[in-house]
Amino acid sequence: MISTKPFGRAALYVGGFLGPFGGGVVSAMLVEMGDDFDVSVGTAASSLTAYLFPFAALLLVSGTLGARWGARRTVRIAYFVYIVASLTCALAPVFAVLQAGRVLQGCANAFTTPLLMAALAASTPAHRLGRALGTFGALQAAGQTSAPLVGGIAAEVNWRWAFVVIAVVAAALCAVGVPKSMRPDGSDTERSETARSDTPAQRPRLREAMRPDVLRMGGVALLAWGALGGLSFLVAFRVQDDFGLGPTGRGLVLTCFGLTGIVAARPLGSAIDRIGPRRAVLIGSLSGAVLIATTGTAGLLAVTVASWAAAGIPGQLMLVGVNSAVLGSGGPNRGGAVSVVQSFRFAGAALAPLVLTPIYTEHAAASFLIPAVLLAVLAPLLMPRRV
Repeated sequence: MISTKPFGRAALYVGGFLGPFGGGVVSAMLVEMGDDFDVSVGTAASSLTAYLFPFAALLLVSGTLGARWGARRTVRIAYFVYIVASLTCALAPVFAVLQAGRVLQGCANAFTTPLLMAALAASTPAHRLGRALGTFGALQAAGQTSAPLVGGIAAEVNWRWAFVVIAVVAAALCAVGVPKSMRPDGSDTERSETARSDTPAQRPRLREAMRPDVLRMGGVALLAWGALGGLSFLVAFRVQDDFGLGPTGRGLVLTCFGLTGIVAARPLGSAIDRIGPRRAVLIGSLSGAVLIATTGTAGLLAVTVASWAAAGIPGQLMLVGVNSAVLGSGGPNRGGAVSVVQSFRFAGAALAPLVLTPIYTEHAAASFLIPAVLLAVLAPLLMPRRV
């Protein structure tokens, strides 16, 4: 087992913050962005997709490629590119430039998340993997939680400051990178990492990552994020249209989901170590469906906020459960496998605005009820039995 220093583990956990933060920061400021660029709110919402689609697409291969190239080198370069992309968004004179910056952000982030998760799994005993991934999930929830709040507060002054904050966070992470003692392949030096990549028989292969069981769990991750955490933009629309909340209020409401995830992620991870990933996913899918349906149909603001906040618990159950199943399988190219699953996860978030925004404009309640039904029915069918 790889020796682990507390600082090195903390650096991996904090690295999990950036993806959800960068992806979701625009959720609470779509109206202000649209006004600034003279585009509709629906068009402004495509900035979510501009980040998430390339992010999700590259995740299919980024874990495998990053393991070949060397984790520390790949992660550090990716963080630097993320800084440049964030500043591009902050300075964008027209919406097309903002979209280009968002695409570049998504591409860069695809080369950090799976390598950090694989490094964490390689340094954690099997009986504690769920707890470690739960902590990682808590930091991802922290990113998701703070993103709409930062975006909403920034929008009160100028939404562009939100991207400056992202650039600062990326710069701090770039300075840390992946600690030497915690590489996915267990190597202690960049030289040995490179040597491993140059040995054809030992190179991670994509087909090892895209096994049928991994693809099925990817489908579960797509539902977990597309029909739970990925609905933050819909919640923002609803609390504005039905309850009249402004940008800061919207940001505070969206924050509730992530706050619950932060508090619950580590204990849920420990519970998953006891009950197993499959049972955790089943519980999460059914309870999550009920809470999302309530969020979209409740007539009181308090009930809507409470349901959205509580949905953070099944969201973590499903995501940590899937990640534990993949990284605990002991199969080849675990970094590539978790990268594929994360690709499906963020594809769900990328598809949600495209698919559900038109439904929301026609029938608001249906845009919540449809993903709730899909979550309850399909996730249990897709999750492999032997995990």
